[in-house]
Amino acid sequence: MGFLNYTFDWSVLWRHPYGNMFIKGVVTTIHLSLLAWMIAVIVGIAIGIFRVLPIRSFRFAGSFYVQIFRNTPFLVQLFFWYFAAPLLLPEPAQEWLYDNVPNYAYWAGVAALGTYTASRVAEHFRSGLLAIPHDQYRAAYSTGLTTMQTYRYVIAPYAFRIIIPPFTTEFLTCFKNSSLAMTIGVMEVTHTAYYVDSFTSHGLETTTAASLVYLCIALCVALFMSFVEKRIYIPGMIARGQ
Repeated sequence: MGFLNYTFDWSVLWRHPYGNMFIKGVVTTIHLSLLAWMIAVIVGIAIGIFRVLPIRSFRFAGSFYVQIFRNTPFLVQLFFWYFAAPLLLPEPAQEWLYDNVPNYAYWAGVAALGTYTASRVAEHFRSGLLAIPHDQYRAAYSTGLTTMQTYRYVIAPYAFRIIIPPFTTEFLTCFKNSSLAMTIGVMEVTHTAYYVDSFTSHGLETTTAASLVYLCIALCVALFMSFVEKRIYIPGMIARGQ
């Protein structure tokens, strides 16, 4: 009976001031996720390479990073970056941080999501590196390339093309994990939906809208990555069904 008595009001999604709030929430979700993904790819590729280099200290550093960031909950890491990380700095640096960095919660969310996702990207990239035949390494070394040059110019681009499917999955996971930034006060789309619901008591409409935003962006990303994969896949290696 409660549902039958519910009065739908979809206008809360565009009525002033809630419409602008939703637009800002969607934009925040998108650029927070993209910035975090850029960090994840850059750091993840570097750590993935460290994990397979024939240098013990590099392998240890890569393994240490992955075990720390992959095996602790993302929410704990988010709280660490927001509450604890500034306390590790000298007091003048803390004061500068809080006084000169606008919207610190947002940047803490970017750092937490980027470094956490990087540990997962690193393992996917490592698996891509291990999938490359050893003859590929020998061929690169035979041309006079050093170990770092071999990974930079030959192996890394090759591995990246192999792991496009899991990369797509990780990006979508990164995008969805951005919703946890609401726990430190970031007004992304989930927090915006909750905030508007607290004023209008129309949680069904607001959460439906937030869900559709995630669904639409995820479908767009999946279609785009599928297109990229079909264009750059390596014949005989990993690729989606044609």
